[in-house]
This record gives sequence, structure tokens and C-alpha cells, in this order.
Amino acid sequence: MAQSASSAPSSAPAQKVYEVHRADLPLSCPLPSMAVWNEHPRVYLSIVEDGGRSKCPYCGADYVLVD
Repeated sequence: MAQSASSAPSSAPAQKVYEVHRADLPLSCPLPSMAVWNEHPRVYLSIVEDGGRSKCPYCGADYVLVD
């Protein structure tokens, strides 16, 4: 099951598929709700331009735009 970007803080990538909404844009990995002190550098993903799906080049997490 995919996690919403507005869920409780977690490590990136606690799971591999994340559902995001237009309200969450601009999209970055790790998400703002994730603990980042021990994660990869923040990278911004162009999910709209990529047809509603993006993959983080660092950790491989998949992001799906649901609205």
C-alpha cells in the first residue's frame, strides 16, 4: 500500500511507492515529512513533466501523482 506524503515522519525510503498530490508539489526526495539527517541529499523530481510518475535517482523510491 502506498503512503501519502502528509503521513507521519519516516525515514526515506521506508517503503518504495509514495502517493503524492498536487498540493505536495514541488516534489522532493526525501519528502519534507521524512527525517533527513541520515539520508541522501534532497533532490527535486519533475513528476508532472514525467507523466505522473517519478523515481528518485538516489534511493529508487517511486512517486505517483494521484490527482
